[in-house]
Amino acid sequence: MNEKQEGFQDAEFKDLKEEKAAFTSRDIEFLLDIPVDITVELGMTKMPIKELLQLGQGSVVELTKLAGEPMEVLANNRLIARGEVVVVNEKFGIRLTDIISPTERLTQLK
Repeated sequence: MNEKQEGFQDAEFKDLKEEKAAFTSRDIEFLLDIPVDITVELGMTKMPIKELLQLGQGSVVELTKLAGEPMEVLANNRLIARGEVVVVNEKFGIRLTDIISPTERLTQLK
């Protein structure tokens, strides 16, 4: 089986070390303008439509998160970080306290 068969030729592969060295930040510049939806999740709840229709101004909806618990930051519906709510110039923001590691993000995909 070591003999070359007629009509076949050996495949040539590029050296991966050279490929890696040739990689520059220019190669990913086209990704920098792609929009990403960022969401900060305060909490959630489920309720029947009957209860939803009874809500009015001043109603309180109980959420799954506790007061003071970190908010979740999602990029395109994937958890990327956690943080705490802050007010900056009379606008709400979030101070990131924990960035999700690539390993943790991979476990989310399962």
